[in-house]
Amino acid sequence: MPKISFRVSVVLTALVLFTFSCRKTTNVAKEEISKTYVADNYTKQEVDIEMRDGIQLHTTIYTPKDTSKKYPILMQRTPYSSRPYGEGNFKETIGPNIHLMKEGNIVVYQDVRGRWLSEGHYENMRAYIPNKTSDKDIDESTDTYDTIDWLVNNVAHNNGNVGIWGISYPGYYATYATLDAHPALKASSPQACIGDFFFDDFHHNGAYLLSYFRATSLFGTPRPNGDQPIDTAWYTLPDLKTEDQYQFFLDAGPLKNLDYFFEYETDDSPRMAVDGKTDDFFWNELKEHPNYDELWQSRGLIQHLDKSKSHVATMIVGGWFDAEDLYGPLETYKNIEKHTTGYNTMVFGPWDHGRWARRNGRSLVGNYYFGDSISEFFQEKIETKFFNHFLKGEGGNDSGLPEAYVFDSGKKEWKQYDAWPPKGTVKKELFLSPDQELTADKKAVEPVNFISDVKKPVPYSEDIKSVFTPRKYMTDDQRFAARRSDVLVFETDVLDGDLTLAGDIMANLKVATTGTAADWIVKIIDVHPADGETNEEMQDHLKMSNYHLMVRSEVLRGRFRNSFSNPEPFVPNQKTDVHIKLQDVFHTIKKGHKLQIQVQSTWFPLIDLNPQTYVENIFNADETDFKTQEHTVFTDSSIEFSVLE
Repeated sequence: MPKISFRVSVVLTALVLFTFSCRKTTNVAKEEISKTYVADNYTKQEVDIEMRDGIQLHTTIYTPKDTSKKYPILMQRTPYSSRPYGEGNFKETIGPNIHLMKEGNIVVYQDVRGRWLSEGHYENMRAYIPNKTSDKDIDESTDTYDTIDWLVNNVAHNNGNVGIWGISYPGYYATYATLDAHPALKASSPQACIGDFFFDDFHHNGAYLLSYFRATSLFGTPRPNGDQPIDTAWYTLPDLKTEDQYQFFLDAGPLKNLDYFFEYETDDSPRMAVDGKTDDFFWNELKEHPNYDELWQSRGLIQHLDKSKSHVATMIVGGWFDAEDLYGPLETYKNIEKHTTGYNTMVFGPWDHGRWARRNGRSLVGNYYFGDSISEFFQEKIETKFFNHFLKGEGGNDSGLPEAYVFDSGKKEWKQYDAWPPKGTVKKELFLSPDQELTADKKAVEPVNFISDVKKPVPYSEDIKSVFTPRKYMTDDQRFAARRSDVLVFETDVLDGDLTLAGDIMANLKVATTGTAADWIVKIIDVHPADGETNEEMQDHLKMSNYHLMVRSEVLRGRFRNSFSNPEPFVPNQKTDVHIKLQDVFHTIKKGHKLQIQVQSTWFPLIDLNPQTYVENIFNADETDFKTQEHTVFTDSSIEFSVLE
C-alpha cells in the first residue's frame, strides 16, 4: 500500500468542519446583527494566565464597553482555538447565543493546556485526579479553578459570578468545571458533552466507529515544536481520494492497513514511524487499548460526577439525533442527578450534533422535518433564562424552568416534566416473534437465520458519501435495510392508539453464530403510513409515504456482552444472551403508524468490520481472520421499552 503523509500546514477547512457546532451561528443570526457588533460593543484583551504549576494558558476576554454596571463572566474552554488572535481581530458573535451577547456579559475563551497558544502538554480526555497532594497534580478542574480565580480578581466590572458552557469537546470541559469547582462558578451548561471515549465518538459499546476515523488526527497529532504554543492548524484530515467511503474502507481491509495515514512529515524533514509505531499518539492509543482498560476508565468523567459541587447549577443539553455525543449528555445528567442535591436539569430537542447553537428557521435532521424556530426558542426561552437566573438574578432552584424540557420527536412538540424519565412511565416488553411480528406475548420459540457476509456488509445509509462524520443517517429512511436478507425485521400491526416511548430501551437478544465473534445492531423504527406528508427539503427520490424513520439505534460488539474490560469469544452454535442498552428516546409512535425493530450484524462503514472470528485485538486482525458466518436470532428475544401511559 502506498505511503501517504501529511504536511504541517494551516488547514482551516478542517477546523471549520469540526467546530461549526461548537460555536458558529448561521446566516440567519448574522443578518440580525452587524458583522462589527462585537468590535463596536466590546473591548478585547488577550492574556496568558498562569496555572498553579507555572504553565500559562492563553485566554481572550471580551468586556462590554458600557462600564456603568457589573457583568457576569461567561467562559468557554476549548481545544479548537480561541481565535481570532491579535489586537483588532474580533469574533463576529460571542457567548452561547446572540441574546446573551446583546444583553452584555463578559465573555471569555481559553485555549486548553497544550493547544494553540497555551503552553503545556495536551492530553486527550485528561484524567481527573480526585485526591491532589501538590501543585503538580493538575487536571482540567484545577486549570478551570485557577482561571476563574484569576478572572474574578483581575477583570474589571465583573459581578463575581461565573458561568461556563460548551458543545462537544468544550462541553466536556464544562462538565469538568463542576468537579472541585471554584466558589464563583455558579452555572454550567455542558452541551453534547463527551462523557467517555469508549462510549462516545470513537466507540459505541466497544465497537470502533470507523466513521470517526478522519477525526483521529485532530486529537492525536503532536505539535511540531513540542509543548510550545502555535497559532496555526498543525493537523489535517485524511484525504480518502474518493467520495465513496463504503468502497474505500472495504478495499482497505483490516484496520492495521490504515496506519500509513498517521505517518507525518514536516516541511523540513520526514518523521516516520518508529519501532512499528505511527506518529499519531491517539491512533496508537486506540490500537493498543481495544478494551475498556485503565486508560479509558481513568479518562471518563461519568464515574467522577459525585465530585460535582452542588453550588453549581447545571443544565445538560443534547440532541435526540446526535450521532456523536448522545451517551455523554444523558449519562452526565443522570449521574449528577444521582450524586448531588443541587440544581440539575436537562434539555433535549430534535437536533443533531450542536444544531441548537444555530439559528436556521426550519429544523431538520437529514430528511426529517420537526418544526420551525426550535433552536431559536431554545436560545431565547431556555438557555438565556438559565444563565440570567443564576448569574444575574437571585439564583436558587426556582428558575422557572422544568427539570426536563424535552421534545417529543413523534408529536413534534415540547413537553415539560419534573423528572426524567417522566413519572408514570412503565416497562413494556415486546417479543421478536415468528413471521416478522413484534408482539406483546411470547409466541413459539424459533431460530431466524441470516448470512453475515464480510464482503457485503450492511451500509448505515443508502446515501454514503465522504463526510467528516455522518449525522444525517440518524433519521434516515430504513427501507433500504429492511429489504436486505441480512437484516431481520419485526413489526407491530398498525397502531390503534399513540405509543409514547420515554426513557431508555433494552434489547434482550438470544443469539447464536457459527463463528466465535459478532457484532449486534438493533434499530427502533417508526413506520409512517402511506399518506405521510413529504417536506420540501426531502431528497428527490424519497417520499414520506411509508417512511421508515430511525428513532434510535445501537451496536454492541459481542465480545463485550458480559464485560467491557474482559472480552470473550462466542461458543459456535451455542444460544447466548446479548443485552444491548439503547440510549433514551422521547418519541410517540402515532396512531396509524407501526413500530418496527431491525436486527443486523454489520453497519458499515459507521463501525469497523468485525472479523467474525475471535482475535485478541481487532486493530491487529489479518485479512485471513475475516470470515462470513451464519447468525441466528431466537424468537424469545425481546425489546424492553419505557412507555409513558
